[in-house]
Amino acid sequence: MMRPQVAKVIVDVPVKDTDRPFDYSIPESMRAWIEVGSRVGVPFGHRTVQGFVVALQEEPSAAGICLKPIQEVLDVVPPLSAELVKLAEWMSRKYACRFITALQAMVPTALKGKAERYISLGDPAEAEEEDEYSGTLVRIETKQTEEARTIMAYVAQKGEVPALQLSRVFQDSAETIKAMLRKGVLQENQSIKDKLQKKMLKAVDLAVDANEAEAALATFPAKAQRQREVLKFILEIKELLPLPLKEILASLQVSAATVKGLEDKGLIAIVDQEVFRDPYRGRRFKPSAPLALNDEQQHAFERIRGALDAFAHDVFLLHGVTGSGKTEVYLQTIQLCIEQGRQAIVLVPEISLTPQMVERFKGRFGDQVAVMHSRLSGGERYDEWRKIREGKVKVAIGARSAVFAPFEHIGLIIMDEEHETSYKQEESPKYHARDVAIRRAREQGAAVILGSATPSLESYYAARSQADDDFAPMLLEMKLRALGNKLPSVQIVDMREELKEGNRSMFSRPLHRAIEVRLERGEQMVLLLNRRGYSTFVMCRSCGYVAGCPECDISLTYHQKSNNLRCHYCGYAAPAPSVCPDCGSEHIRYFGTGTQRVEEELAKLFPGIRVIRMDVDTTTEKGSHEKLLKQFRDKKADVLLGTQMVAKGLDFPDVTLVGVITADSALNLPDFRAGEKTFQLLTQVAGRAGRHQLPGEVLIQSYTPEHYSIVHASGHDYLSFVRDELKHRRNLNYPPYCRLILVTMTHEQLPLLVRMAENMVTALKGKAGQRGWLGSLDRLTSDAFDVLGPVASPIPRIKNRYRFQCMVKWRGNIDAVGLVREAAEQLEETAQHQKLQIAIDVDPQMLM
Repeated sequence: MMRPQVAKVIVDVPVKDTDRPFDYSIPESMRAWIEVGSRVGVPFGHRTVQGFVVALQEEPSAAGICLKPIQEVLDVVPPLSAELVKLAEWMSRKYACRFITALQAMVPTALKGKAERYISLGDPAEAEEEDEYSGTLVRIETKQTEEARTIMAYVAQKGEVPALQLSRVFQDSAETIKAMLRKGVLQENQSIKDKLQKKMLKAVDLAVDANEAEAALATFPAKAQRQREVLKFILEIKELLPLPLKEILASLQVSAATVKGLEDKGLIAIVDQEVFRDPYRGRRFKPSAPLALNDEQQHAFERIRGALDAFAHDVFLLHGVTGSGKTEVYLQTIQLCIEQGRQAIVLVPEISLTPQMVERFKGRFGDQVAVMHSRLSGGERYDEWRKIREGKVKVAIGARSAVFAPFEHIGLIIMDEEHETSYKQEESPKYHARDVAIRRAREQGAAVILGSATPSLESYYAARSQADDDFAPMLLEMKLRALGNKLPSVQIVDMREELKEGNRSMFSRPLHRAIEVRLERGEQMVLLLNRRGYSTFVMCRSCGYVAGCPECDISLTYHQKSNNLRCHYCGYAAPAPSVCPDCGSEHIRYFGTGTQRVEEELAKLFPGIRVIRMDVDTTTEKGSHEKLLKQFRDKKADVLLGTQMVAKGLDFPDVTLVGVITADSALNLPDFRAGEKTFQLLTQVAGRAGRHQLPGEVLIQSYTPEHYSIVHASGHDYLSFVRDELKHRRNLNYPPYCRLILVTMTHEQLPLLVRMAENMVTALKGKAGQRGWLGSLDRLTSDAFDVLGPVASPIPRIKNRYRFQCMVKWRGNIDAVGLVREAAEQLEETAQHQKLQIAIDVDPQMLM
């Protein structure tokens, strides 16, 4: 069979002019190795760059062209399948991003290699005799200097030396090295090197058969007693070979020289053995058996089983209250999927990917599970990805990017907490994992489960209306808790009344009493505050000065432990002032409430109380998340205090009280989803209480207790919240009644930015007008396209760059994304020249 001779390659140069496949010839020696999805090194201009093969063909796209050959194949097994390449092409169209950017999102960071320069010995036949340089005669070959001989010997020994390394070793020999390169005695090559390699260790194996080794034992002289012990040990455990060398050294307390002696005798071989970096090595997970399902769970399971048995692409929206047993439904459908010889992907928000969650899946499926999340090292993530690609596991559980797990026979994709905004990536490619999961499942004939106690309005509306051909999930509801216990009682505390009664504490009187009662009973509590740090901002009471970030238009947050002020947008930090920088007054006051301050206040009000604080600041170290939760599970603390990471995925039997310190913090953000996010967070955190035998109680402190999102959250009333929220969305023409595209532009000079933003809006309106789409969404037409702005972004400056944005609202069967991309590309040449940045966000979740 004739193999394709031309590869179409997308090169890793993310600019407009290179956002298309380039033809390269495939050398004869590589034709058996290259396929769609292969990662290759190709010449591009005067350098070597990484690229991905996206198609193969017999002839070049244009006749009479002499093609450059591919230089190297970077992987024996392609990191991407043809299916993932096709998915990346779809993503580039849907999210208005570069093809290469979508491809790069699918491979682990370890494989995002870069070209490095290497020096090796050249061909002596091609080396010229001599070269006059800087007035001196540099002798090459037979007349070479001592210095040149030393350099050649060094390169010959290494075979290939990074150019940077050679320049460091021979710092004073720059002229000689340059002359040797010009003469061809040394040659420079470029090669793509990955950021991480496979982990290898030395292992011991028999070099002869066991009988020959047994016979050799009898011939050992008395002085080789230690070698005899080692060989005897190796023979006893021969079924386990090859065995890591360090394990043999530790077990027998012998030196490496002893083992090396056996290798010199030809009895054993010391080999390089690949080992997988397993983040859960040494951890024992208690095996779990499937639980009996209640009627609601059984009904949901049977509907999903029908789709799996039929190998049908169906999407289900599993709406179940907190504690309704959604996870058990997930586990049993995964088991069914594995029994069919297929694989499953489980997506959970990064914040919910708790050790508890991992334990449930590892306990049920053991070593068949690979876990991918940001708290793993780069090497661990790479090895978990390789386990998936090599078919060593059947289930991948991870955050957003696990949707690209390189399985080839997917039967099921589960997306837990589907409402979570973290499923939307905030940097390019700005994809939503839900849309990618559904697209991937459609290509593979797989089922999708979207699970949540508080589904996003877009998903719930799509399930109820069944109006969208691309996204119309089937609604499955579970309204009761799996153990039959009631949802916790919820009390709203009006903090305005507390202030009138003279209570200036951050704790209302009902919450104070409830904490006292739990301490007396030895029960546990979860306290939620949606803000980290000690205080929200620092202000001078004499002149009104507020400490702000010099590079962003945002106030700095005070962190007590380090006694500094930090910007949570650009990372700027400065010491906390003792006097006002503007007026010199000592009346500096810390306003607002952060987790550190709540922790301090708890210690003052309840002496001896044991508090575990969980926020971004206390969970930065690897393993800290797991360590803190284990301490709480082992009852080494009374209170788990934290930001939204304590609201999801946690299940502790002794938690009977949940207190929300400030329920209003997200309500005042300039975001049309503020009410929805508040309702979701309150409902989720309330679900942490009373999940087992002990009844639960929830106290929500609020300065706006009459807000419908807080009222409905207190009644666990999702349907009433949806009814009120949809009313607002319809009146203001926001999703699910339309779709959005946010275009954000940034520049260091405000006047230029304003002018370019106005040009962008003019281009958008002009192109929409030409197509007959432009007009308000209040019109009754099915197709509509409207542009709001440009205006300054809610945070108008970050990292010394001013920010302006415009919002596109659209509905109907029109290519709004293509139009926006076209307008952005029209401005691209000017933007590059002026160093203006344009970001397109399709279906944005963050509007800040």
